[in-house]
Amino acid sequence: MTTDPVIVRDDLTGDATRALVAAHLAGMHENTPAESVHALDLAGLQHPSVRVYTAWVDGAIAGVGAFAFLDAERAELKSMRVVEAHLGRGIGRAVLARLLLEAGAAGIRSVWLETGSGPEFAAARRLYERAGFAYCEPFGEYSPDPLSVFMTRTLAA
Repeated sequence: MTTDPVIVRDDLTGDATRALVAAHLAGMHENTPAESVHALDLAGLQHPSVRVYTAWVDGAIAGVGAFAFLDAERAELKSMRVVEAHLGRGIGRAVLARLLLEAGAAGIRSVWLETGSGPEFAAARRLYERAGFAYCEPFGEYSPDPLSVFMTRTLAA
Protein backbone atom coordinates (compact mmCIF):
# COMPACT_ATOMS: atom_id res chain seq x y z
CA MET A 1 0.00 0.00 0.00
CA THR A 2 1.40 3.37 -0.91
CA THR A 3 -0.28 5.17 1.98
CA ASP A 4 -2.27 4.29 5.05
CA PRO A 5 -6.00 4.26 4.35
CA VAL A 6 -8.08 7.25 5.29
CA ILE A 7 -11.23 5.92 6.94
CA VAL A 8 -14.33 8.12 7.07
CA ARG A 9 -17.96 7.79 8.06
CA ASP A 10 -19.87 7.48 4.81
CA ASP A 11 -23.37 8.70 3.95
CA LEU A 12 -23.69 6.27 1.01
CA THR A 13 -24.34 9.03 -1.52
CA GLY A 14 -21.10 8.63 -3.48
CA ASP A 15 -20.92 6.54 -6.63
CA ALA A 16 -17.78 4.71 -5.48
CA THR A 17 -19.38 3.62 -2.21
CA ARG A 18 -22.60 2.58 -3.93
CA ALA A 19 -20.64 0.55 -6.47
CA LEU A 20 -18.66 -1.24 -3.75
CA VAL A 21 -21.85 -2.05 -1.81
CA ALA A 22 -23.38 -3.42 -5.04
CA ALA A 23 -20.25 -5.51 -5.68
CA HIS A 24 -20.40 -6.82 -2.12
CA LEU A 25 -24.01 -7.94 -2.54
CA ALA A 26 -23.27 -9.53 -5.92
CA GLY A 27 -20.31 -11.39 -4.40
CA MET A 28 -22.42 -12.69 -1.55
CA HIS A 29 -25.03 -13.99 -3.99
CA GLU A 30 -22.31 -15.62 -6.16
CA ASN A 31 -21.05 -17.70 -3.24
CA THR A 32 -24.16 -18.26 -1.15
CA PRO A 33 -27.79 -19.28 -1.76
CA ALA A 34 -30.17 -16.34 -1.34
CA GLU A 35 -31.72 -17.72 1.86
CA SER A 36 -28.28 -17.68 3.50
CA VAL A 37 -27.25 -14.18 2.38
CA HIS A 38 -27.54 -11.75 5.28
CA ALA A 39 -25.80 -8.75 3.71
CA LEU A 40 -27.65 -5.46 3.89
CA ASP A 41 -28.60 -3.75 0.66
CA LEU A 42 -28.19 0.00 0.19
CA ALA A 43 -31.52 0.78 1.86
CA GLY A 44 -30.62 -1.43 4.82
CA LEU A 45 -27.27 0.30 5.20
CA GLN A 46 -29.04 3.68 5.18
CA HIS A 47 -31.16 2.79 8.21
CA PRO A 48 -30.54 5.18 11.15
CA SER A 49 -29.33 2.27 13.30
CA VAL A 50 -26.41 1.61 10.92
CA ARG A 51 -23.08 3.42 10.68
CA VAL A 52 -21.03 2.92 7.54
CA TYR A 53 -17.31 3.65 7.13
CA THR A 54 -15.20 3.56 3.99
CA ALA A 55 -11.46 3.30 3.52
CA TRP A 56 -9.74 5.37 0.86
CA VAL A 57 -6.23 5.00 -0.55
CA ASP A 58 -4.81 7.68 -2.82
CA GLY A 59 -8.32 9.06 -3.36
CA ALA A 60 -9.88 5.75 -4.41
CA ILE A 61 -12.22 3.59 -2.36
CA ALA A 62 -10.45 0.56 -0.93
CA GLY A 63 -12.96 -0.92 1.52
CA VAL A 64 -16.21 -0.61 3.38
CA GLY A 65 -17.59 -1.80 6.69
CA ALA A 66 -20.53 -1.04 8.92
CA PHE A 67 -22.09 -1.80 12.24
CA ALA A 68 -25.75 -1.89 13.16
CA PHE A 69 -26.94 -1.24 16.69
CA LEU A 70 -28.78 -4.29 18.03
CA ASP A 71 -29.56 -2.46 21.27
CA ALA A 72 -27.82 0.09 23.52
CA GLU A 73 -24.89 -2.22 24.28
CA ARG A 74 -24.64 -4.62 21.33
CA ALA A 75 -23.84 -4.09 17.66
CA GLU A 76 -23.49 -6.34 14.62
CA LEU A 77 -20.78 -5.95 11.99
CA LYS A 78 -22.18 -5.68 8.47
CA SER A 79 -20.92 -5.30 4.90
CA MET A 80 -17.20 -5.80 5.40
CA ARG A 81 -15.61 -5.73 1.95
CA VAL A 82 -12.21 -4.83 0.53
CA VAL A 83 -11.69 -3.91 -3.12
CA GLU A 84 -9.89 -6.81 -4.79
CA ALA A 85 -6.85 -4.70 -5.76
CA HIS A 86 -6.31 -3.93 -2.05
CA LEU A 87 -6.65 -7.44 -0.63
CA GLY A 88 -3.81 -8.43 1.67
CA ARG A 89 -2.77 -4.83 2.33
CA GLY A 90 -4.32 -4.33 5.76
CA ILE A 91 -7.45 -2.49 4.63
CA GLY A 92 -9.79 -4.99 6.27
CA ARG A 93 -7.85 -4.80 9.54
CA ALA A 94 -7.93 -1.00 9.44
CA VAL A 95 -11.67 -0.85 8.74
CA LEU A 96 -12.40 -3.42 11.46
CA ALA A 97 -10.27 -1.51 13.98
CA ARG A 98 -12.14 1.71 13.18
CA LEU A 99 -15.53 0.01 13.47
CA LEU A 100 -14.61 -1.40 16.89
CA LEU A 101 -13.30 1.99 18.02
CA GLU A 102 -16.46 3.80 16.87
CA ALA A 103 -18.75 1.15 18.35
CA GLY A 104 -16.97 1.41 21.70
CA ALA A 105 -17.21 5.20 21.62
CA ALA A 106 -20.96 4.83 21.04
CA GLY A 107 -21.33 2.75 24.21
CA ILE A 108 -21.32 -0.67 22.59
CA ARG A 109 -19.99 -3.40 24.91
CA SER A 110 -20.10 -6.38 22.55
CA VAL A 111 -19.91 -6.80 18.79
CA TRP A 112 -21.41 -9.74 16.93
CA LEU A 113 -21.19 -10.96 13.36
CA GLU A 114 -22.31 -13.59 10.88
CA THR A 115 -20.05 -14.70 8.05
CA GLY A 116 -19.84 -17.62 5.71
CA SER A 117 -18.57 -21.04 6.72
CA GLY A 118 -17.14 -22.02 3.33
CA PRO A 119 -13.55 -21.75 2.09
CA GLU A 120 -14.26 -18.49 0.23
CA PHE A 121 -14.82 -16.86 3.65
CA ALA A 122 -11.66 -18.25 5.30
CA ALA A 123 -9.78 -14.94 5.08
CA ALA A 124 -12.69 -13.12 6.74
CA ARG A 125 -12.83 -15.66 9.55
CA ARG A 126 -9.05 -15.33 10.11
CA LEU A 127 -9.40 -11.53 10.24
CA TYR A 128 -12.06 -11.78 12.94
CA GLU A 129 -10.21 -14.48 14.90
CA ARG A 130 -7.04 -12.35 14.94
CA ALA A 131 -9.10 -9.38 16.15
CA GLY A 132 -10.26 -11.37 19.19
CA PHE A 133 -13.63 -12.64 18.00
CA ALA A 134 -14.76 -16.04 19.28
CA TYR A 135 -17.25 -18.42 17.68
CA CYS A 136 -20.70 -18.48 19.24
CA GLU A 137 -24.24 -19.65 18.67
CA PRO A 138 -26.61 -17.73 16.36
CA PHE A 139 -27.78 -14.45 17.87
CA GLY A 140 -30.68 -12.09 17.36
CA GLU A 141 -32.90 -13.13 14.48
CA TYR A 142 -30.43 -15.67 13.09
CA SER A 143 -31.11 -19.39 13.00
CA PRO A 144 -28.56 -22.18 12.72
CA ASP A 145 -27.35 -22.45 9.13
CA PRO A 146 -24.57 -24.77 7.89
CA LEU A 147 -23.43 -21.98 5.54
CA SER A 148 -22.97 -19.47 8.39
CA VAL A 149 -20.74 -19.06 11.39
CA PHE A 150 -21.35 -16.60 14.19
CA MET A 151 -18.77 -14.74 16.24
CA THR A 152 -18.67 -12.21 19.07
CA ARG A 153 -16.21 -10.04 20.91
CA THR A 154 -16.48 -7.99 24.08
CA LEU A 155 -15.19 -4.43 23.90
CA ALA A 156 -13.22 -2.87 26.73
CA ALA A 157 -15.35 -0.69 28.99
